[in-house]
Amino acid sequence: MTAANGTNGAPSPAQIKGWRAELDDDDHAVLALRNFIFDICAQNNGGHGGSAIGMAAIGVALYKHTMRYNPSDPSWFDRDRFVLSNGHTAMWLYALNHLTGFDNWTMDEIKGYGSAKANGFTTICHAHPEIEIPGVEVTTGPLGQGIANAVGLAIASRNLAARFNKPGFDVMQSNIYCMTGDGCLMEGVALEAISLAGSLQLENLVLLYDNNAVTCDGPLDWINTEDINGKMRACGWHVLDILDGSYDVLNIVAALRLSKTNTGKPTFINIRTVIGLGTHVAGTFKAHHGAFDKESIAISKRIAGQDPNTTHQIPERSLAYFRERKTHGEALQAKWNELVRDYAKAHPDLAKEFEARRRGDYGDRWLDILQNLGSEDFKGNATRETNGVLIDKLWKAIPGLCGGGADLVNSNKFGYADDDVFHPSVGFKGRYIRYGIREHAMSAISNGLAAFHPGTFVPLTATFLIFYLYAAPGVRMGALSHLPVIHCATHDSFAEGQNGPTHQPVEIDSLYRAMPNLQYIRPCDSEELLGAWMLALSARTTPTILSLARDAVGPVPATDRHKMVKGAYIIIDEPDPKVTLTSCGTNLHYVAAAAKSLSASGISVRVVSFPCFTQFDKQDEEYKNSVFPHDGTPIVSVEEYVATGWARYVTASIGMTGYGYSASNPSNYERFGLDAKAIEAKVRKYLGYLNGKNARMVGWKQL
Repeated sequence: MTAANGTNGAPSPAQIKGWRAELDDDDHAVLALRNFIFDICAQNNGGHGGSAIGMAAIGVALYKHTMRYNPSDPSWFDRDRFVLSNGHTAMWLYALNHLTGFDNWTMDEIKGYGSAKANGFTTICHAHPEIEIPGVEVTTGPLGQGIANAVGLAIASRNLAARFNKPGFDVMQSNIYCMTGDGCLMEGVALEAISLAGSLQLENLVLLYDNNAVTCDGPLDWINTEDINGKMRACGWHVLDILDGSYDVLNIVAALRLSKTNTGKPTFINIRTVIGLGTHVAGTFKAHHGAFDKESIAISKRIAGQDPNTTHQIPERSLAYFRERKTHGEALQAKWNELVRDYAKAHPDLAKEFEARRRGDYGDRWLDILQNLGSEDFKGNATRETNGVLIDKLWKAIPGLCGGGADLVNSNKFGYADDDVFHPSVGFKGRYIRYGIREHAMSAISNGLAAFHPGTFVPLTATFLIFYLYAAPGVRMGALSHLPVIHCATHDSFAEGQNGPTHQPVEIDSLYRAMPNLQYIRPCDSEELLGAWMLALSARTTPTILSLARDAVGPVPATDRHKMVKGAYIIIDEPDPKVTLTSCGTNLHYVAAAAKSLSASGISVRVVSFPCFTQFDKQDEEYKNSVFPHDGTPIVSVEEYVATGWARYVTASIGMTGYGYSASNPSNYERFGLDAKAIEAKVRKYLGYLNGKNARMVGWKQL
């Protein structure tokens, strides 16, 4: 910047590249937002302010001129949704929420950004946006996932519009806007989601690219020189270019308005900006994070007519310009409420269904199915087979059930009707989504579907358990965000067989059993699977993984759909057991057989079915002690996985210590010592090793 002085000792706007000689209301709004971001960075001497500074004009274009939203009611059902995929620029979103009048985004809350939060201090201004806070649509931070969330939101809006809009009654108009940076676009999950969005022709989705050509480590062209516009066109997107995104609000607005007229494709707007604009580190990686120089901040404030010594003060003119959105949003929502009332008169049956979807009301038909369906009809079935039948029945009972699989639904037994596919060749009323081989995007898109509105959609995903390792970042974000997605993971052991150790999970369960706010459920048979679905559909703030077997399992006595909801329960009891065996899933029938043989030889055995650690941990101490007494009697877990986590409950474990093997199901149980004969032999050896000692005092042992 030059040292030439204009009014109040500042350069005149005309002396600074980018500004016009006479600033209009949009220019002042950009300055107000930018200066506010400077203050937020300075208040605790840091934060990711560089991109936020460069994105100021984009913020004005979106929040002042484009989006339909109501700051007085952040949960308005038909609002446009905005996703900040480059979530590290959170202060940009927080500043806009304050300026436009979201009630919870007070100046005191804003001042908490970057605080040490000592002595129990809390703030809604987290380092990355979190879904629990009104004014934030989804939790973002891990780059790229926000783009996939936005695709899920766009699918949700498009589906609702196709199902409920009628001539003269567009009760669903919601568009989805997503902000992205260089980092998001390099992540694999983003390309998965972008490719799918193009093939689905999601014309209600707009992706805005903050193209500042800088990454954390240096210039973008050090690591990426691709033709991003060509890439997006190849993926089926409209592409628009903005050459001056740092100042030109009206050109950005024009592009956003044009995006609403584009049909048959989502829109990608490539907006060139300057990271850390107007500071000494502008255009460099040094602007990504940290405080900015005081001289540049002072100049920016003087241009806006502010005293550079003041902080956290918004010029009245600009604040009024932004706050007009509050009354505007209230009027929009009032008009929509009137439309919905008229819709109810014209289309009463559809209106009732629309209202139920907005309430997240599943009804109770699903519960009747799960409580009254006879599991004897599925005797001998693999749990994946029964799961396919249950999905079909529940799909008809719950209108909000939606989703699909990652190109393995025939093996997952996830059936669907051709006319119920969500695809432009069929229409957008369908609920089945063909995700293709995109596991990470599938899980992250499902989070977007669940985040559209609580209970409106109940997303399902499906693939092999081993490939939920690809999906794990999305599953984790769903758990962190309290989004009730149901993941159907089939082929959950080395009973996968000849595909070998690449397809045979031995450690994936450990990841998911350790993941907070996630139900990992491994039912042993169809009876327990019915209970697992009760748990999954009752959990409104928790995702679930149903871990399902490829092959049929042998008989297991006394399984109970109602008892299994406690996580673990006794299926074979003895008055004075010498040992308790516990297992789940495909290994439990071998345990039951081993227990029968041991008991017949005079070693009395209790057997516990243990399908869900999470649910068991929720039970009271009396119940937990009744299942696993602390009297020193040995308790042995048996499972085709590495025994991580079992030591919390048992005194010894029979399990895997390496990977699987390309062989048949029965031969692998024999090979790895997990069939009934081997279990019996290992238990006898363990009891001999203990020789009557207190098993808990001896400590956990791998058998």
